[in-house]
Amino acid sequence: MPPRNITLSMPDELVRRAKILAAQRDTSVSGLVARLLEQLVGDVRDYDDVAVEERRLMKEGIGLRVGEITWSRDEVHEH
Repeated sequence: MPPRNITLSMPDELVRRAKILAAQRDTSVSGLVARLLEQLVGDVRDYDDVAVEERRLMKEGIGLRVGEITWSRDEVHEH
């Protein structure tokens, strides 16, 4: 997908520091912002995937069975 231009408004000091950081990392401010947004979107997607899987497991259960109960409540609480 071709890049799309957007306009952002940021404080001057933030822009200055972002330019320095971009130069140190051999990239552009646009590259820094794109990388950050990719991480944020990926984190949300990962969270959503995990949430869907958790709901599926809660609905279906995970098959924890204790087997046949061969003891009584009184036997368990004997001293």
